[in-house]
Amino acid sequence: MKVLKFGGTSVGSAQRMKDVAKLITNGERKIVVLSAMSGTTNSLVEISDYLYRKNHDGANEVINRLQAKYSAVIDELYSTDEYRRKAHEHITGILNQIRALVKDLFTLFEERIILAQGELMSSNIMNLYLNEMGVKSIIIPALDYMRTDKNAEPDTSFIKEKFSALIKQHDDAEIIVTQGFICRNAYGEIDNLLRGGSDYTASLVGAAVHAEEIQIWTDIDGMHNNDPRIVENTTPVRRLNFDEAAELAYFGAKILHPTCILPAKLNNIPVRLLNTMQPEAPGTTISNETEKAKIKAVAAKDNIIAIKIKSGRMLLATGFMRKVFEIFESHHTPIDVVTTSEVGISVTIDNRKHLDEVVDDLKKYGTVTVDENMVIICVVGDFEWENVGFEAKIVDALKDIPVRMISYGGSNYNVSILIRASDKKRALQSLSEHLFNN
Repeated sequence: MKVLKFGGTSVGSAQRMKDVAKLITNGERKIVVLSAMSGTTNSLVEISDYLYRKNHDGANEVINRLQAKYSAVIDELYSTDEYRRKAHEHITGILNQIRALVKDLFTLFEERIILAQGELMSSNIMNLYLNEMGVKSIIIPALDYMRTDKNAEPDTSFIKEKFSALIKQHDDAEIIVTQGFICRNAYGEIDNLLRGGSDYTASLVGAAVHAEEIQIWTDIDGMHNNDPRIVENTTPVRRLNFDEAAELAYFGAKILHPTCILPAKLNNIPVRLLNTMQPEAPGTTISNETEKAKIKAVAAKDNIIAIKIKSGRMLLATGFMRKVFEIFESHHTPIDVVTTSEVGISVTIDNRKHLDEVVDDLKKYGTVTVDENMVIICVVGDFEWENVGFEAKIVDALKDIPVRMISYGGSNYNVSILIRASDKKRALQSLSEHLFNN
């Protein structure tokens, strides 16, 4: 069985929903994970913002706009009055639940309930449309099986046991529709998966049923070998290793969150990135296989801050690095890239929330220099150290660009280079020219 996830743009209009229905009704049994219609989650966040500020009129205005939007989609999507009525009743019921939360006491608990409604609306609209088409489809609500533990991590044992039991109750269903993103927490409250959202749901569901394949359908044809917004003539990467994909996702390729592919990697389930606008395109396949001696892609991570700690006391001293890293840990500030020498450490961070406190504490151990407005360029491929010449190609491509840091050897799949943000465009273009067009 395959698991297919469709993002917000893929179900963003009546026509897009019809296109998705054609894609999933080919006679094969499958699980379909749906995001909220594009724009819906932003509206739900806006409603919550108004309610936190006790602006009930503002919240009701956004709710009414949502009702009008969904009414138009329903009238266009269905061909029979019976299913139009069912869909209108469902959407009205959900929006009335949100209206019931328009009150003076509004907390994170109510906000999470509101944010969950987008996926509930899109999945029920799609399921009703499939039923109208005569397809044997059913909904298995994510709130019935998707649960996180007290650390806000997915409770994989519970998910597998509960979802498998629910599927067995519907052996005759051709399509099983469920919601991405939403879940219940360890206390039974409505919550969400945060990182990776609906992609994470698809990966967890795929692992739970030992899926043949997990397909992530978006509006672009796979993961490209560079940023198409900056570099011309980029091409989709046809095959990636899970670790290569995770590096690219972490360092700027927004198509896939690195966390969401971990369950697929651990269960050896291939993940395919496909385009609903061009369903015939092969997209990108991510698996545990590695294409040897090949550079795959380049990504960039913006808004980076570099911090250098220089101290003569570091020379031949034990415990110095531990003390430095404990400072970042105590201020809940993750580190991206690290380079060291005999008398200094350079690190990068992407969260400046506790920057001042971190710098103040680091000054106890040495001279501290901070460089802001930096970018990490990540080059991904098979960088086993026996492969000769790859690093030289990267350095040669950047020979005219000032480089603040280079990190190589921490991973077999990544070389990271820190440069100024003002040099980002030139660096990405030069890397494409040297690595992919020669």
